[in-house]
Amino acid sequence: MDKQKTTLRDSRGMRWGVLFLISFTLLCSYYLADAMAPLEQRLEILLNWNAGDYGFFTSAYGWFNVFLLMMVFSGMFLDWVGVRIAGITSIVVMIIGALIKYYAIVGDVGNDILSFHLINYKLFSVSKSAFYAGLGFALFGVGTELFGITANKAIIRWFRGKEMALAIGLNTSTGRIGTALAMFTPIPLVKLTGNIGAPVLFAILMLCIGLLIFIFFIVLDRKLDKEEELAHADEEEQFKFGDIFKIIKVRAFWYITILCLLFYSAVFPFIKFATNLIMQKFDVSDDMAGFIPALLPMGALFLTPLFGSIYDRKGKGASIMLIGSVILLSVHLLFSIPSLNNLYVAIALILLLGVAFSMVPASMWPSVAKIIPEQRLGTAYALIFWLQNWGIMGVPMLIGMILEKYCITGTAKKIIDGQTVDVTLYNYTLPMLIFACFGLASILFAWLLKVEDRKKGYGLENANEE
Repeated sequence: MDKQKTTLRDSRGMRWGVLFLISFTLLCSYYLADAMAPLEQRLEILLNWNAGDYGFFTSAYGWFNVFLLMMVFSGMFLDWVGVRIAGITSIVVMIIGALIKYYAIVGDVGNDILSFHLINYKLFSVSKSAFYAGLGFALFGVGTELFGITANKAIIRWFRGKEMALAIGLNTSTGRIGTALAMFTPIPLVKLTGNIGAPVLFAILMLCIGLLIFIFFIVLDRKLDKEEELAHADEEEQFKFGDIFKIIKVRAFWYITILCLLFYSAVFPFIKFATNLIMQKFDVSDDMAGFIPALLPMGALFLTPLFGSIYDRKGKGASIMLIGSVILLSVHLLFSIPSLNNLYVAIALILLLGVAFSMVPASMWPSVAKIIPEQRLGTAYALIFWLQNWGIMGVPMLIGMILEKYCITGTAKKIIDGQTVDVTLYNYTLPMLIFACFGLASILFAWLLKVEDRKKGYGLENANEE
């Protein structure tokens, strides 16, 4: 009974080194998730897509996770096999999905590589390239979400009782770097290579590097197992199907899950359309428009660890989530006002949204570990991510349909890559009001979570560091 025995996780340098190994792959996955967002107009021109095609493709990220319950099964898989096997599996799945996405996009432009039809894509009223690119994106989404919950569980193991919220915040922030890179590097990559699939190819290369880095993490994690004498987990730590029922009986779990669904439905789908919104409402060139949405994840890069550190030292996790939800509502309401079309207003609102985007995740993910026991965390995170994927999948499709049906205001001539083309113009007021509704509902569930914590004493308002 040597509880004071020093292990790898007691070394500050080793803990933070492990965090870097885990977070790099998350960065790669976030990059590919958003790499096509700045290229929406080029996809419409080169692949003859419309807003509906783009919304369909973007929504594909959640197809398998939602309809095939892959997100739920991923959590069971994680709790059953552990973070090491789950991590390797998730990266391999991401790479396969990314390859399908790449060939779908490049094939339709060039040699029509995807001449086969496993499914009649015409049933979905979208173009062939949009359907097959969506198919690859859907598979990629399975791997990404599995890796996301795997990373959280691994970090909680290495940082529990220490700088847990800060570590989760830094992990999230590293992912935001990938999102930021996805905002302003795709257009230069396409111009440099003349290949609209170049950002996807670049992401595949990064994921292969991430796979090698994660293997190094496995070596360290195995050593920690030996030090803590956990090489053979006891029966209590093995996944049991009944754990799902134990989780869903917890009211606070549902409050934080619905808050996650609403909050991310108002942020990630917004990012998908933000570049075109900035270009059209604020009259910014496509070369510069991607840089403005990139301020959102870049701001979160620095602020998420800050709020995580505050949570670790001072507590107030539920209160931070409530304040972040209020900011989210305010930003989307201001974006919906047609007369607020000054570029500096856009920059200020994106920066403010970055604050909300930092506050809520920095407090939300560590709070789950206070509500749900560690041996059920993989399944709990999976259930949360599964519902979150409904929003990530459904909201872009909804926004794309609304833009196509209600928001077209005309067309305009524009020079893109030296060619004069017709560009469809949209009014984004209605979509922004929809995002604002998600923000309003987020406030309600953040408040309910705070009330429930006061009743049950989960410690969401207490500090994390022991």
